[in-house]
Amino acid sequence: MAPRKRRRSSFRHFSSGEPDWIDPDLDDDDDFLDDDDVDDEDVVDDDVKAAPLPRWRPFVSRVPALAWKTQVDEIAAVMRASAAASWPPERELHYIVAVPVTIAGGTLAIDVGCRQRAKNGTWRQVSTFRLAPPEIARLPDPVDREVLATLSGDGSVYASFGRSTRPGWPYIRYHVPSVLLASLVPLLARTGRVSLLAGASGVATPIAWDDGPSWQFRLEVTKTPASYKVTGVLARHDERVPLVSAALLLEGGIVFFPDRVARLDAGGAFQWIAHLRAVGAIRVPPGQADRFLAELMRMPAVPPHDLPVELAYETVRPVPRPRLRIRKGEQWAPNGLPAELSFDYDGMVIDLQREGRGVLHTDPRRFIERSGEAERAALERLAALGVRGTSRARPGVATPRLAIRAPILPRVVRALVEDGWHVEADGGVYRKPGAIHLAVTSAIDWFELSGSVEFGDAIVQLPALLAAVRRGDTTVRLGDGTFGVLPEEWLDRYGLLAGLGTPTGDHVRFTRTQVGLLDALLAAQPEIDVDAVFTRARDDLRRFEGIAPADPPAGFAGKLRPYQRDGLGWLHFLRRFGFGGCLADDMGLGKTVMVLALLESRRAAGAEKPSLVVVPRSLVFNWKQEAGRFAPRLAVLEHLGVGRRPAGEHFARHDVILTTYGTLRRDAARFTDVDFDYVILDEAQAIKNAGTDAAKAARLLRGDCRLALSGTPVENHLGELWSLFEFLNPGMLGAASVLKLDGAGGRTPDESTRAVLARALRPFILRRTKAQVAPELPPRTEQTVYCEMERLQRRLYEELRDHYRQSLLGVIEKMGLERSKIMVLEALLRLRQAACHPGLIDRRRVAEPAGKLDVLLPRLREVVAEGHKALVFSQFTSFLAIVRSRLSAEGLRYEYLDGATRDREARVTRFQTDPDCRLFLVSLKAGGLGLNLTAAEHVFLLDPWWNPAVEAQAIDRAHRIGQSRHVLALRLIARGTVEEKILALQATKRELADAIINGQNSLLRTLTRADLELLLS
Repeated sequence: MAPRKRRRSSFRHFSSGEPDWIDPDLDDDDDFLDDDDVDDEDVVDDDVKAAPLPRWRPFVSRVPALAWKTQVDEIAAVMRASAAASWPPERELHYIVAVPVTIAGGTLAIDVGCRQRAKNGTWRQVSTFRLAPPEIARLPDPVDREVLATLSGDGSVYASFGRSTRPGWPYIRYHVPSVLLASLVPLLARTGRVSLLAGASGVATPIAWDDGPSWQFRLEVTKTPASYKVTGVLARHDERVPLVSAALLLEGGIVFFPDRVARLDAGGAFQWIAHLRAVGAIRVPPGQADRFLAELMRMPAVPPHDLPVELAYETVRPVPRPRLRIRKGEQWAPNGLPAELSFDYDGMVIDLQREGRGVLHTDPRRFIERSGEAERAALERLAALGVRGTSRARPGVATPRLAIRAPILPRVVRALVEDGWHVEADGGVYRKPGAIHLAVTSAIDWFELSGSVEFGDAIVQLPALLAAVRRGDTTVRLGDGTFGVLPEEWLDRYGLLAGLGTPTGDHVRFTRTQVGLLDALLAAQPEIDVDAVFTRARDDLRRFEGIAPADPPAGFAGKLRPYQRDGLGWLHFLRRFGFGGCLADDMGLGKTVMVLALLESRRAAGAEKPSLVVVPRSLVFNWKQEAGRFAPRLAVLEHLGVGRRPAGEHFARHDVILTTYGTLRRDAARFTDVDFDYVILDEAQAIKNAGTDAAKAARLLRGDCRLALSGTPVENHLGELWSLFEFLNPGMLGAASVLKLDGAGGRTPDESTRAVLARALRPFILRRTKAQVAPELPPRTEQTVYCEMERLQRRLYEELRDHYRQSLLGVIEKMGLERSKIMVLEALLRLRQAACHPGLIDRRRVAEPAGKLDVLLPRLREVVAEGHKALVFSQFTSFLAIVRSRLSAEGLRYEYLDGATRDREARVTRFQTDPDCRLFLVSLKAGGLGLNLTAAEHVFLLDPWWNPAVEAQAIDRAHRIGQSRHVLALRLIARGTVEEKILALQATKRELADAIINGQNSLLRTLTRADLELLLS
């Protein structure tokens, strides 16, 4: 066999030339393999091995499908070629760790070699080798494949080229970074083919993997006659070896011994290992040993160390207390006021920016170890509060400086002090409050609250504390120059105290009517001293729920239901204690009847003063009518209208003075000269705005007792609460600003304020819903409510009435009633429309007020506020259109149904099921039959249907099978109109009334001239 052409490689290693471990029997001119040593059949020739593999191509059928033999032969050819290129079993890879190169370069240097098995079965020595990337995938050992894939494919591994004994193929030396060592070295060792080339001998020593625990680096300080000697050792269990016993120590956590490789725990202090390997030892003079230890402890990482007895110390780990120092005078921080964070470790203050694991004390000898977890938690707490780290870092500072924006400074300080931090600013320390001492004493007409708060050794009296709270301060200046921090919950709890009471000397004064509020405000105090008078008054209020029901007086003509007797007992309770109260039962539960029973009891008891009842103008007649029905012995005076006498002495001849809010405004000065037994406001939401003339005039009234009636759940509208209680119990809620109720944004006080108000005002507000008293109610109640027409509306009605009276009676005189029936029906229709709203007569007047709207809209608001549902019926769709526009303007959701509506079922379903849709407007024509509207509890009949069957049919839309609640039906009648006249005809001429409403011409034959004159009167 002809010898191959010999080739020399021109590649040389970048630093140390050709590796010393290359087989000395091979020189540069030797072939990689001798022909005499191996059979050509056993080893693939270099040229063959270097040849590219046959390229795989997808089969493309070029022969008929039946020529299967051709296709099989092609597959077999590709398989044989792949088998010929596979890794032969007579060859194995080896990995050599080049120690000198590793030490010189600082990263692990690995050479990849190969050895062949000769014909006689022995292995030749390892020689340099390089694999092409496609060959890695064909290596038989999966570990080799993983190792070489990592070395070849990881971007952090770099390679350098050297000469190879393989002609034309330079070998590659891999330089492995420390981050890969922990995973790659154990993998290499698992192959069993790793060697360590430790010196210039050229002999590579096989090494094995030591799977035991990590070797730990430790500093060892020993005393010599002249100094202390600092050296390094490797320790594992009881075994210790000097650093010099290791062939390689790598920062990635690996140590190579001459015969093995193991894990290394350097404790984050590998720089010590590197230095001591280089110098051997550090010598410290005896007088400087403590200083050396202190410097050691200041380092970012301190390795474990062994000390002689005289240098030994105790390690303590106290819980640190964070300290924040704020420099208000400095302006260098662009993001806010500079702040410095430190920690108090059992009396030793350590700055956050100071490096090291702790501080060494020499007397006594102890090492105070820092808690990284606690310090990180403190930083996280500051970050959560909005404290910023500034971008300006001072020299030697390991962490950024902190900065606090001025607007959040009070909140940050308060939160940190409450967390137990030490906080100071410009030398003034912020103190956390300690014990609170409070006491309540009583005087003739007031209660006095006194007390003090401890801030360490300093004591602050209650008035000074409340003054700070009232100003909105978050701190109070203490006598020693420090600051007392006011907790945020104090600002809520004592903020009400500060605003509701009047500071007087060393105490705060509260009026007698504020006993319930004061009791609620102090309820959270665990200990408080109170005197007997306050205790008795507080207990009386707390027992209000046990008030006994009261029977109506003998002169009361009606019968009270059980819940109404409870209400009457509550009214007597308020009088006994001199409190005002708000009766806020659901609409339809008989608030007027309960008040009439109270007024009758006052008459029977010989009250010397009259009582004043202020109502909306639309309710004057209803009050007069109800008084005549239930309390006929009451002498009631209507004080309203242009012909009224001035308020004064003639009031004393009556039991009840009935007036309107408008009259109250106009006669406010005269009313203030009169003393009343009771001052009662019906529909008291009329004074919800404290700044209106009506509210101001009401507060000026003089009465022994005050009552308010409202169907609106006032406790849900705190913006209206202050004005109401300023009338009922003046001064009880302090200034409006205390409850933050004096602005558009102040209608939702915080939850704690709501809770205090609910507790304090509970005795003074009586509210029962229909659901609560359902067993005591009849299935349905029907009421007639008379409405007073507005001035312009009444003028229009009277003009129409006079016109038709003059024209009709003249025509009837000439033509007779039978031939005039069309004009009669038209006249009555127009008058009924004018009684509802001027816009039904003249569309240009739809925006004008009307008496029925004055009554209807407030009640609809109550229905919605109470969470109920209502039906609104009218036979005039034009009137329903006006109501719709008013509801839309107020944002009230509703459904609508008239004769033109096509999707009746969908609208009914929405009203029945949608909790936000509480009103349903229905025309008579559309709602007469076939509707099931049992979700409604209220029915409003806007115009009279004097045919009882028609009216009952409308009410039955709500009150029918499936209705489990009480139904209240209200029919609205315009006073002094044809509606009231028709009502008068019902008892004697039912058919005539039906004819007028329903247009039944045949029945009009019974209409007489006298009847027509009555209707047009």
